[in-house]
Amino acid sequence: ERVCFKVGPFDPRDLLRILKAASKAGVDMVTFDGGGGGSGRSPAKMMNEWGIPTVYMESLLYDMLKKMDEKNYSLPQVVIAGGFALEDQIYKGLALGAPYIGLVGVGRGAMAAAMTGSQIGKMIEEGNIPKNLQRFGSTRDEIFEGVRELKEFYGNDVKDISTGAIGVYSYLRRISAGLRQLMALNRKFTLKHIERNDIVPLTELAAQVTGLKTYKEIADEEIAKL
Repeated sequence: ERVCFKVGPFDPRDLLRILKAASKAGVDMVTFDGGGGGSGRSPAKMMNEWGIPTVYMESLLYDMLKKMDEKNYSLPQVVIAGGFALEDQIYKGLALGAPYIGLVGVGRGAMAAAMTGSQIGKMIEEGNIPKNLQRFGSTRDEIFEGVRELKEFYGNDVKDISTGAIGVYSYLRRISAGLRQLMALNRKFTLKHIERNDIVPLTELAAQVTGLKTYKEIADEEIAKL
């Protein structure tokens, strides 16, 4: 059995308490979600103002996990979530938390793909296909490119898979392909080789929050070696 739990963007003191409790209890995985405000049914102001932005929270978690590792704490797998939808964001999330945060959670992006896929499926059934999709065809198999690949896994049972699920599959395929491309461009051919120095802050505030070196600092270090 695996023990996993998910928490929100809490007070930094609570984040550390959670990590220490997870370490002591031997928890397998902890997800820290930077999405603010509790739930989608929260008041708008609470959703906008409550919590810690994901970049701030992940930077705090990195510092905490690094210190815990130095003190020989047993570390759980840590997942970061909150605002990740595209491959560049996922790469940055993996790099910012490396090597202690090795997973990124995608929630609302996948939900949007499911809702879009489901809606398009209904349009196909009703024969009301949007003009921008008509160039691909008029059937589910023609419009949803992922169906052909899913047939290799599920055979004729693919007809029982909802278009919402196919939408999520297609979305994740796109994210996966984009992430592999970014990794290849950085000469990082496995996830474990992604490092913090793969990303560079472009503003002083970003450098202050993340603890990463700016281009100027990197250049000055190299110039000093001349």
